[in-house]
Amino acid sequence: MATSTRGGGTRSRAAAGKATLLLHEKVVLPDESIMEIVLWQLPEPTPERPHGLKYRLYYGRRGVCLVRYDNETGKGDHRHVGGREMTYEFKSVEQLRRDFEKDVKTTGGKDEKDA
Repeated sequence: MATSTRGGGTRSRAAAGKATLLLHEKVVLPDESIMEIVLWQLPEPTPERPHGLKYRLYYGRRGVCLVRYDNETGKGDHRHVGGREMTYEFKSVEQLRRDFEKDVKTTGGKDEKDA
């Protein structure tokens, strides 16, 4: 049975100049794989994050990352699939999630070295 958690942030943190948690979902699937999505609203856009969002979308199993989309400082929007890191063109949160879910489905649950 899959388990899921969801959470949200508060607006007071944004007023203090900090990021606001918009979404946190974590699902643990019967095969022990984990899918987690974390999305933050920044207090203002930056040159690296002109969309004003910080995010991490993760899919992995037994400690092995199979798919990850993120925009860590210094790297901008990018994705990791099958052991390869590629730039990612952010268009919208909805498209980000669709692209991530497509890559998760494409990996078919294979280990990163086999994807």
